[in-house]
Amino acid sequence: MDESAVTVREARAHLADHINRAEQGSPTIITRNGAPVAALVPIADFNALEDAADELLAREAEAVLAEGGPTVTMAELLADLFTERDADRDTGRDSGRDAGAA
Repeated sequence: MDESAVTVREARAHLADHINRAEQGSPTIITRNGAPVAALVPIADFNALEDAADELLAREAEAVLAEGGPTVTMAELLADLFTERDADRDTGRDSGRDAGAA
């Protein structure tokens, strides 16, 4: 296994060390049963990823609008989001948001 990859158990046991590594610019990949499931990364890297995702979504939205695509009101958008969230909750599916929060 790569030196920057650790199991969930190792990550728990040495969380402070991995946080210190992230502060110094080194990410840590966390694995479960040998498969990567999470990453502890420097906050600057996380913020850059969030900014890039926002930019990509904005570009996609602008392209849809430029092509005369459909628009929705904020109320319609929120209603759809809450309906989807409630359906996920009812079926026991995790939509990816707040995953791992306890």
